Amino acid sequence: MKMRRKTLKEEAIEWLKAFLYAVVAATIIRLFVFETMLVPTGSMIPTININDRLFIEKITYTVRKPETGDIVVFWSPFVDERAQQMLRLFDKFMDLFAPARFKGHVKYVKRVVGKPGDVIQIKIDDTGKYRVYVNGTIPESLKDIAYLPDGVFRYPDLWNWLIEASKLRQNQSAYREYLQQLAKQDPLAANLVFSIVGGMYPVPLGIVFDDDVYESLNPRDFIKQTDEGISIIVPEGFYFMMGDNSPESFDSRYFGFVPVDHIIGKPILRIWPFKNFGPIQKGS
Repeated sequence: MKMRRKTLKEEAIEWLKAFLYAVVAATIIRLFVFETMLVPTGSMIPTININDRLFIEKITYTVRKPETGDIVVFWSPFVDERAQQMLRLFDKFMDLFAPARFKGHVKYVKRVVGKPGDVIQIKIDDTGKYRVYVNGTIPESLKDIAYLPDGVFRYPDLWNWLIEASKLRQNQSAYREYLQQLAKQDPLAANLVFSIVGGMYPVPLGIVFDDDVYESLNPRDFIKQTDEGISIIVPEGFYFMMGDNSPESFDSRYFGFVPVDHIIGKPILRIWPFKNFGPIQKGS
């Protein structure tokens, strides 16, 4: 029996179907299994460098919780206007598939230094360097990383200042008055808040906190002043994340706790640049 050859229209339909199937499959994989991110800053140097592209797997943290020392990718617990401007076209397109509640948020990559229930301190160790102490000791996974006691470790009220400033930012006169009042207490603190929240010339872009991130807790309740300095108690359902390159890292010292449902996954490979292709962390 002679088989009928497909018409050009039928061939086109078959190719269109194949393309749609591929898009659906890629979308499912993107949503539930893997995705990528481009790292625009040096907060994790030397572990991760500027413009590294990471391959993230999203299965591990659905079956176990992140451990201290793990490098984790998560959605910022606020809208980050500056980082949005740094995204490449490909990353903006891929983020269209993210949950709607993360619109305007961006992916951050940091290291877990505190799990729910942990007490975090930054103190000088026997070598004269600042280290992170978790529940009174330096975790083995963090013993070679120096962290600076900046952000909330210097200004215990910083998180509440940022949240309040973020709420007022849409009202320029009220926002300006708030910063002026803060400057009367501490000019450096007011400058820090303005540099983060932005919203006025010469810092038009900044961060905007979501109302629902901290609605169940008052961040100040988890900050304690002790004879040894500031102690941070990580609440249930949250993590404390910090960058390896502490002087250049915008992390939980500044923006606070990261909700567990903001965690995306575990970066397992550096796929760009090709000369540095390879695993990011042990166990990858």
